[in-house]
Amino acid sequence: MTIRILLISDIHGNYPALKAIDQRLNTSGFDYIINSGDSLVYAPFPNETVSWLRAHQAISILGNTDQKVIKLISGKKMKKPGNPEKRIMYTTTAEALDDAGRSYLRSLTTTTKLKIKLRHPEKTSPKHQVKLGIFHGSPADHDEFLFVDTPDSRFLELAGLTDCQIVVTGHSHSPYHKTLANVHFINPGSVGRMFDGNPSASFATLEISEKTITVQHFRIAYAIDKVVMKIRENNLPEIYATMYQQGKKLN
Repeated sequence: MTIRILLISDIHGNYPALKAIDQRLNTSGFDYIINSGDSLVYAPFPNETVSWLRAHQAISILGNTDQKVIKLISGKKMKKPGNPEKRIMYTTTAEALDDAGRSYLRSLTTTTKLKIKLRHPEKTSPKHQVKLGIFHGSPADHDEFLFVDTPDSRFLELAGLTDCQIVVTGHSHSPYHKTLANVHFINPGSVGRMFDGNPSASFATLEISEKTITVQHFRIAYAIDKVVMKIRENNLPEIYATMYQQGKKLN
């Protein structure tokens, strides 16, 4: 028996990119869809993004941008970011989010764990169980950035802090798969806001069987023009239209 999982993270409200992944894959063929947070802010499609996650029963956690949106919809003040161009992306997201989206966001936690039971096709009782942890930054710090070139010594430290065999993270927008101390560390990259000069959406698939754990990373093009058009229709800072076109972080 093989469990198939779609790994996504850092959608940042980019529904056209999320839709492109859905069109590329048969998402109904996955046993789980796991989303490591930062679902909202920067691309102006908050309600469409949340509706997709709810409809596909994605297992989602909160990222740092999501937490700031919760503050705003709760009537609290947001201290950071101080940059006006960034702040408006948060405030307009909070203002646009409908009641269903607000309830969904408030229902999420910052981490969660999943126990995956692998069954032999001819037996009824579980033969093997894999524990998968979902974090935004790392098992140690919600805001920690882990990159493909982060020293292995740091991943070894983190392996000692978790009882999970698989650790799925986001936040850094840096795709990787590393195995240290028998712990698989996986970041699928960013669905909606890559920073490496390639604007294509990033995601990964994870297959777990009794003997193997297999990870594949993907990049696919999406309708960037729809994001740019929406940014301009909403009179949002032009720097974000350029950012999506170039696939770079510009502020």
